[in-house]
Formats: sequence, structure tokens, C-alpha cells
Amino acid sequence: MVKNGTRLRSQVCDTEVIVVRATETLDDLRAGGALMLPLDADRPAAASLAPDLTDGNVLGKRYVDPDGAEILVTKAGKGTLTIGTTPLTLKEAKPLPASD
Repeated sequence: MVKNGTRLRSQVCDTEVIVVRATETLDDLRAGGALMLPLDADRPAAASLAPDLTDGNVLGKRYVDPDGAEILVTKAGKGTLTIGTTPLTLKEAKPLPASD
């Protein structure tokens, strides 16, 4: 199971992430359709980016799923971040209170 603080990278693009809030669903975390690997693992030569999962991700942004998992992108890439086939959503910033 993936834990908080785990660093992962994509098999098919430049994407790298850190797990901020882990859930069991992150065991199926993917970028560009391929499972994400530990940061120190070698990329397989035959892996390729899925053509329908090329929306990319944004450096420094957090992505979440409905089950509460949250990841932070530390290196942006071309692959869409998904859990299985469900795309993660960009976490919106909390609005600051108005100052008078």
C-alpha cells in the first residue's frame, strides 16, 4: 500500500508526485494510463502514453479523488493522473477570509 510521503514517477512521461494523503485507491495510481512506479525504479522500455490520457498535469498543484486521496505534482508531465480509469481532479484553493 502507498503511504503518505511516498514519491512516485510515471512510466510513460516526466510526471513525478508525492503522496500527501494516502488511501487504498492509490495502489492503482496511473499517469498516462500506466501504473506509477517508485521514484528509484527503472522505467520499462516498452511503456507508452495512452492517446486518450494526454491532458497532462501542473507542477506544484494538488490532485484529489473522491475517496480522499491527495497527491502533489513535483515534476509536470504529459500524462493524465488517474486512479484506474477515473481522472483525478485539481484541488481548488480555499478562499481566504475577507479582510475589512
